[in-house]
Parts: sequence; structure tokens; C-alpha cells
Amino acid sequence: MIETPPLVDQYCHGVLRTELGLGTFEAHLGRGEGPPAPGTTFFDTQTGFAVRRWCPPLLGLEPHCGPARYLARRRELGVLETGRRLLRATGIHTYLVDTGLPGDLTGPPELAAAGDAEAHEIVRLELLAEQVADTSGTVESFLANLAEAVHGAAAGAVAFASVEGAQGLGHAPEPPEAGEVRSAAARWLTTRWAERSAALRGGGNGGRLTDPVLLRHLVWIAVASGRPLQLHAGAGDPQCHVAAFARATAGLGTDLVLLHRYPYHRNAAQLAGAFPHVYADLGAPLVRTGARAAALLAEVLELAPFGKLLFSSGAHGLPELHVVGARLFGEALGRVLGG
Repeated sequence: MIETPPLVDQYCHGVLRTELGLGTFEAHLGRGEGPPAPGTTFFDTQTGFAVRRWCPPLLGLEPHCGPARYLARRRELGVLETGRRLLRATGIHTYLVDTGLPGDLTGPPELAAAGDAEAHEIVRLELLAEQVADTSGTVESFLANLAEAVHGAAAGAVAFASVEGAQGLGHAPEPPEAGEVRSAAARWLTTRWAERSAALRGGGNGGRLTDPVLLRHLVWIAVASGRPLQLHAGAGDPQCHVAAFARATAGLGTDLVLLHRYPYHRNAAQLAGAFPHVYADLGAPLVRTGARAAALLAEVLELAPFGKLLFSSGAHGLPELHVVGARLFGEALGRVLGG
């Protein structure tokens, strides 16, 4: 076995500040589109089993105790003490926190205090653009304010993250022309403002940023800032587009981190091996695959240099997911490299 060094959780979210009932806790184990099917439970998944194995002993219970008993112990200790006990048992000394998700989640300072660690902010590009749109009255002011906001955020953030950016690269990897950007901004802002009005009346989705031209423009502004850019995998994410973007950004001084790219993890590993500025991060898929985590990690390390694989938990909402992410990564690394 090898000894796992102190970890940097290089992509995660905050944890919930509120007490959790059984249903809410279980929903965060599944991350599905709805509750578990009748007669099933998310506690009986690879993630659920890992939580039940590793977390109860940290709260003074036996492994695999019943979910109701575990949640009762959580309530007995309280949210703050539960979070401290769990986070301080992870071996994580630094958290990089994507603050772009809604909900009553802790920010980087609170996560740092609970975990007796350091924590820094990752800025979500789409959310930043939507905030700028809501404070800009014209297309011209929006585009000027957007560039200023991204470069301003770079002064305090350790990285940028984009959930939709990889999809925006489908048209072309290069920056879009100025005319394309203005036309796309005009279309989106019109939709955004109309949707925002509808949302205030109880309808619409608020006009989320999904326009491929604007997304491409946005990621290229981020590239110009010099901060690392973390790209999520999307459904049906075409790897050739990501490869073309990696080639287009080579030598510019900005690192790309390919996040959570299961089942495209081998492609991400290949790109990490091919380009000096590209890194691979399995993240949440290790937590989801549980007992198969070592096999997944081995497939990535077949192609990626060992130093190009980054650790993250991808945790959101539950400190238990930080625990499981760290434990499974350490165990998988030991199996793959420690034999």
C-alpha cells in the first residue's frame, strides 16, 4: 500500500447548513431526476454503501448502521459538529469550492473552518454572465461588463468552471467573431429579460445561458484571464470538440481541467497525456462507482501521466461525500499503484 498525501479537493461545492430529513439526505446520495423507484433506496447504491461503511464510525456508530439511526445521530450532534467530525477525517487540507449552485450551502470560509483546512473559490462562468446580464441595459454594456467581470473575478478566484462550455465548442474551438457575439448577445438578452419577467410572474426558467456562441466567447475570455478553466462533461459530449479546444489553447498559459468525464474518462486521460496544459479529474464518478473505483482509476492511469490526474470529491450538500471521495480515491490509488 502507498500512503496518500494530504489532499487538495480541487472541485467541490459547499455543504448544507440545515438539518436533513431522511428523504433530503437520500436525494443527495442519488442525484437522480426524482426519488428512488418504489421498493428501492439510494442507500443501496455504491455511494450509499460507501457512506454507510465509512461515515457512521466517525460519528460514534458502527459501520452500516441503519439510515434512520445514522440520521438520528446526525441530529443529536447538530449540523456544525457533524460537519466538523466528518470533514476533519478526510485528510483534505484544501478545498476549491464552486460557488455557483443554488441552495443554503456553506461558502469557502465556512468549509475551511469546519474542515480545519484552507478553501478558495471557483467562479461558475454561466452564473457570472447571467448576473452581468441582469445589471446591463444594452448589448454593448453587457459585453463590456462581461469581460470586466471575468477579469475582475480572476483576481480573487483560483479557477473558473463551466458546465455548458464544452457544448458551446461544438461549432468551432476558436473564439467567435465580434459580429457573431453581438448577434448572439442580442438574442439571448432579449430572451433572458423576457424569461426573467415570466419567472417573476411564476413561469419561465429565467433565461439560462445556453447559447453556443456566447458560451464559446465566455470560455475564451476566461482563457485570456490565465486562471485554470474547469470544463464539465455534458450529455453526448463530443470529445473531438474538446480535443480541438485543447489544441487551440496550447501554449497560451491557461490550464484546462476536464471534470467528471465518465464514461469519457479514457478520452480525458489521452488528452492529459497529449497536451501539457490539460489535466484529468475523475471526481464524482469514483464516488458513484464505489467498488469499481480502482478499475476506473486504472483505466485513466493507463494513458494519463500520474501527475496529470487530479483529485476531487465533486461533493455537494453532504460532508459525507467528501469523506467517501477521499476514502475511495486513497483505496483505489493504493490498489493501482501500491501493489
